[in-house]
Amino acid sequence: MEENDKPRLSRLTAIITQLQSKRLITAKQLAERHNVSIRTIYRDIRTLERSGIPIVTEEGKGYSIMEGYHLPPILFTEDEANALITVEQLVIKNRDESLSENVSSA
Repeated sequence: MEENDKPRLSRLTAIITQLQSKRLITAKQLAERHNVSIRTIYRDIRTLERSGIPIVTEEGKGYSIMEGYHLPPILFTEDEANALITVEQLVIKNRDESLSENVSSA
């Protein structure tokens, strides 16, 4: 994987997670959240659809993932799970607001 692909892959993964939240989210909201253009979000949505993710578009309201569709769970090793727990505790302890929401959702 090229270095330039990593931010896009991370963004695509985050978009999938956000679309699974059971509420509609607009391209504008996604663009603001990921600091990219709305046009980039449109390309990302198209990429996800082409890869088989069943994205539902409600005209003028936003996007979601078809009800009942879920990505398989991510399996962590014991060390990886412990590392995530440790990072979460450090963020909470240091009250780092910029990371706390992202760490909690991970």
